[in-house]
Amino acid sequence: MAELSEAAGVPVPTIKYYMREGLVPPGRPTGRNQADYDQGHVRKIKLVRALADYGGLSIAAIRGLMHELDNPATELHRLLGAAQRTVTEHTEPRPGPHVEEAQRRIADLAARRGWHWEPDHPSFRTAVGVLSLLAEIGRQDMIDVLDGYAEAAERIAQADLAALGDLSDRERVVEVVVIGTALGDTLIAALRRMVQAHLSHELLGGHVEPPAR
Repeated sequence: MAELSEAAGVPVPTIKYYMREGLVPPGRPTGRNQADYDQGHVRKIKLVRALADYGGLSIAAIRGLMHELDNPATELHRLLGAAQRTVTEHTEPRPGPHVEEAQRRIADLAARRGWHWEPDHPSFRTAVGVLSLLAEIGRQDMIDVLDGYAEAAERIAQADLAALGDLSDRERVVEVVVIGTALGDTLIAALRRMVQAHLSHELLGGHVEPPAR
């Protein structure tokens, strides 16, 4: 196991923990307290480590995802859906007078843009919650630009799919979806704020000193 640890770049105690939790399969027994490991083990350990450290997933979430990944009967679309759900924020709409209208608006938006959607998907529920909150605090101006947000979301999602590359490499696809979505959300937020600052400068004027090198 020491060689496996060196190849994967993960400490032996961590590898043993992954195996106890059913995240990584055991090696092929070759003797008392000895086993053989192959490149498949190395790759699976690196994937689990990446999902935990960079994807921010719990052990339970990783276990469920590994179950889908290791099941040859799981179609790629379902695997992608499982991977996406693990990193999708789920905030139920707060009860209030604007929830039904928010549901209608999001459903109409999806229909106009030809999106396939599910009413129980966490992203739909979260979007409804955000929209109903905007209505509650009187920010109709933000609701009115919903189509602009949707258009930007489509372009981002298309870029996400382009990054998937070889769809036959299921482990890589899972890693790209989970880590790419988790870190991609942060990157998109950062770029958005950069553009906001730029547009504010263009609109309001003023001189901004470039950062020191």
